[in-house]
Amino acid sequence: MHGMQRLTQSRPALASAMLVAAGGTATILGAYYFQYVMGLRPCPLCLDQRIAFYVSIPLAIAVAIAAGRGAPPSVSTAGLGIIALAMLFNSGLALFHAGVEWKWWPGPQECSGPLTDLTAGGDLLSSLTNLTIVRCDEAAWRFLGLSLAGYDVLISLALTAIAAWGATAAWRTGQASRSYG
Repeated sequence: MHGMQRLTQSRPALASAMLVAAGGTATILGAYYFQYVMGLRPCPLCLDQRIAFYVSIPLAIAVAIAAGRGAPPSVSTAGLGIIALAMLFNSGLALFHAGVEWKWWPGPQECSGPLTDLTAGGDLLSSLTNLTIVRCDEAAWRFLGLSLAGYDVLISLALTAIAAWGATAAWRTGQASRSYG
């Protein structure tokens, strides 16, 4: 841990990108664990919440590589800024999803509303046997009162803060190099 502490002080953009990549990867692997090992199928909102990670993880890796190779601070600032915005948006989406689970507000019709128009043609019985709906308004798992969506709010906010911290540090480095250069 001492090495990471030194890295956060000497090269905060690199450290930030590495932390986001590691935290994001751990989160997605956790989601896959719940899905494939524990058998908790994701609802449409759960799948939507993964998109920010699918964007942020490769971008964080690219920023880490660029920062490690001495790219201009503007590259780290832009990349980490995009990650911070994506994760901030995702924390809002996860908060919305958690609110749907707690019945604070209605969720999307396709995963929270009543089934409609099952008679729209075709064989009704075969349609029902092949129909699997994972509801967005029912938490499949909770720990300490929080669902997976609730934990995603916290994780996404933490990754937002880490990326914003790295972007700010990179921006300051760029400003300092311009004023001294």
